[in-house]
Amino acid sequence: MTVEEQIHEIGGKARRASRALALLSTEKKNAALLGMADALLAQAPALLAANARDIAGAEENALGNAAIDRLRLTDARIQAMADGIRQVVALGDPVGKTLAGWTRPNGIAISKISTPIGVIGIIYESRPNVTSDAAILCIKTGNAVILRGGSESLHSNMAIAAALQAGGGSCGLPENAIQLIPTKDREAVRHMAQMDRFIDLIIPRGGHSLIEAVVSHARMPVIKHYHGVCHVYVDRDADLEMALRVAINAKCQRPGVCNAMETLLVHRDVAEAFLKMSAPAFGENGVAIHADETAFAQLSALDYQSLSVAEEADWSTEYLDLILSLRVVDSLDAAVAHMEKYGSHHSDAIITKNSATAERFLHEVDSATVYWNASTRFSDGGEFGFGAEIGISTDKLHARGPMGLDELTTYKYLIRGEGQIRE
Repeated sequence: MTVEEQIHEIGGKARRASRALALLSTEKKNAALLGMADALLAQAPALLAANARDIAGAEENALGNAAIDRLRLTDARIQAMADGIRQVVALGDPVGKTLAGWTRPNGIAISKISTPIGVIGIIYESRPNVTSDAAILCIKTGNAVILRGGSESLHSNMAIAAALQAGGGSCGLPENAIQLIPTKDREAVRHMAQMDRFIDLIIPRGGHSLIEAVVSHARMPVIKHYHGVCHVYVDRDADLEMALRVAINAKCQRPGVCNAMETLLVHRDVAEAFLKMSAPAFGENGVAIHADETAFAQLSALDYQSLSVAEEADWSTEYLDLILSLRVVDSLDAAVAHMEKYGSHHSDAIITKNSATAERFLHEVDSATVYWNASTRFSDGGEFGFGAEIGISTDKLHARGPMGLDELTTYKYLIRGEGQIRE
């Protein structure tokens, strides 16, 4: 069987499963999810053994320590996956909600009802826990899911998917509601993206090349988990101690994620004081700074060790590392204009005590998540109270920002009449 034939067979099975899954009650979906959580814990030794094969392969291929850490499963991480499933069980069911309802003058009653999307394809890299997060959100929303993880985590992903399907199946989950593409062949991505006969929505989350490959081939709607060129703007009216605390958290708490700050903008009126205060903290955290001329001169005077003059490309770079672009700006308008020109419309923050300035920023910055006096690191489904998340969409339709349960539904209209005909 060719890769294309294999993918289409998986697609057909998913389509059939989606019809049965869409009819399950909330109680039956939750029962299946609890069975999945129990299966993950029961099969932990098998999951760890499969993961050990992936870790050995990663070490042979000289993957970096950070990549290997993301790939690694532990008892604690398996427990966290199971706990995440139970958290999703506790959330309300987004399917079957009446979103709107009205009666026309001729007497027909129209209702707008939330429904599952159908079959969702998710293509992702690295972390095997995404296999569980993606699957459980799809099952809770009544969607069948086709998963394609990274080649480096294939054995782990297959073991997790098998445990989820077995655990859910024992509690009434339709067969093939969760399927994982069992091949490392890169052609699988293209065939998935072109399989609009079976897949209703495809979600890529990973590097630039992966997302571009999916977008270039996709015949169905795509929701992208794209770059996170996130900004923090320290306003002239900022509490500088708060600004430092937020900036350090946004850059250093976990630099290799999409909601980490990549560019720090500082108002000229407070730049000297703020840089004098923040330079030691950034230095202690090992942050390399690419600064504009003004900031470069001030940091040089402070003898900042890892410092260079920023180039044009720096302003639009997602470093995913302890590297920071720094610019001094003359106004709120200049800060907003910088974000509009160079940002990815992911997550941007202002630090200020001036509520009027903050409200302008909140309304004028066109990003998925916009913050006042808080770290961009809160752009996360768990932090928003969504339970697990599919990803953080940088698109505008039909989902934007952290994608939880509601974002995995669509809607339809139900019309009830008494024999009305159109004149």
